[in-house]
Amino acid sequence: MTAKLRRTAPGALALLLGSSLACVSYSAPAPQAPPAPKREEMVKKEEPAPPRPTGPASEAEARKAGEAAYATSYQPLPSQPVLITNATVLTATGERIERGSVLMRDGKIAAVGASVQAPADATVVDGTGKWVTPGIIDAHSHLGVYPSPGVDANADGNEATDPDTAQVWAEHSVWPQDPQFPLALANGGVTTMQILPGSANLFGGRSVTVKNVPARGVYGMKFPGAPYGLKMACGENPKRVYGGKGRAPSTRMGNVAGYRAAWIKAQKYRSDWAEYHRKVEAGKEAMRPDRDLQLETLAGVLDGEILIQNHCYRADEMLTMIDIAKEFGYKVTAFHHAVEAYKIADVLAANDICADIWADWWGFKMEALDGIRENAALLQKAGACVVIHSDSAVGTQRLNQEAAKAMAAGNRMGMHLREEDVIRWLTINPAKSIGVDKQTGSLEPGKMADVVLWSGDPFSVYSRPEKVYIDGALAYDRRDPSRQPATDFDLGIRVGEVQ
Repeated sequence: MTAKLRRTAPGALALLLGSSLACVSYSAPAPQAPPAPKREEMVKKEEPAPPRPTGPASEAEARKAGEAAYATSYQPLPSQPVLITNATVLTATGERIERGSVLMRDGKIAAVGASVQAPADATVVDGTGKWVTPGIIDAHSHLGVYPSPGVDANADGNEATDPDTAQVWAEHSVWPQDPQFPLALANGGVTTMQILPGSANLFGGRSVTVKNVPARGVYGMKFPGAPYGLKMACGENPKRVYGGKGRAPSTRMGNVAGYRAAWIKAQKYRSDWAEYHRKVEAGKEAMRPDRDLQLETLAGVLDGEILIQNHCYRADEMLTMIDIAKEFGYKVTAFHHAVEAYKIADVLAANDICADIWADWWGFKMEALDGIRENAALLQKAGACVVIHSDSAVGTQRLNQEAAKAMAAGNRMGMHLREEDVIRWLTINPAKSIGVDKQTGSLEPGKMADVVLWSGDPFSVYSRPEKVYIDGALAYDRRDPSRQPATDFDLGIRVGEVQ
């Protein structure tokens, strides 16, 4: 093949192929699907969940962890079965039993009635001519935080440095060596008391409920299972204390603004903890809120676990405090002192708020000016919870006589109050006021055997406690010096013993 032919052969081939392809219809190839991913590529790689934070996950857990550090170490004194017979028994349930009997066993009330059989191992106490009641409960005491001797060095009841000191706890001031504790037991038959901070502040701090027993530290007295209270104060005291320092509050409206501002902060504190809890439960990263002892106590009130104990005199201010409680969703458990409670007795009854009052203290300042002796009787008539309290180291030794005065005032106005009604003002009602009415306060089987044997009618000025039992143990016996407790501070300096 010549060179010329070699050069033209490819062109001829191209012409031949071109005319051949022209005779065939053309279509574009279908797009190909991407290759299927491998199985391991189909499984999405999940990020590992953040590690669950350690420590409390909620506001309530944080608060309870703090409270657990100061738990009670109270242990009842040793006891044996005791049967008191032939006594007039006031059970504080509305019942009066003549020639009745009360059996105590294993620290509890075992039986109450007109005829109770004595176990073989029981000590039998003849109560002929005597009366039996539950142990007296003082719902408003400052023993231990304002102990004797009453000097400035011992004055630990008011942290008067800020209107809101909800972070302080009365138990951290209680001095168990206060010689007034055994006097309340011996002269007043007081077996349980709520010890409160003072009333200088809008929020004075937490209360503590104690059994009236000797102990080296307050935790040996602390009532098992009793809820904390939060002392609040309205009226003259906070506005006088802080107005006198040139700061708020200096008026009643300043008081109210202070309460509301504090509750708003407490609501946010709760909300922050709730949001943290939600994130933790969802497995999300979350920043735990810082604990705040002040807001922790207020949040405990909003949670319904800390009881409001509100110092308040005037009826109009009590109504305002009820409105504040409704605004923020908490409950006032008791108004203390409440000299004008009779003016709003129906409101207190409707809202199930106790009135912890004196029998006849009035007139010592302007907000106490409209007090009347019939206060307790009128509250009783309205169906309210009536409590006679002391607020006094002397008054706590005479609560039975204070109640007797209030009963007499009611009967003079035609109320026909009975001893079996009035004993409730000193026992089951204060137990309700401080949140321990399921454990003590009445002579009912299964309750703590806190019992007083009186020499006669407890509402007589001539009657005194002869024996006092706490959790079934003989804590005081007027006829047995070995059963008459004294504090270490009191030993060696009694009248007649100083050389």
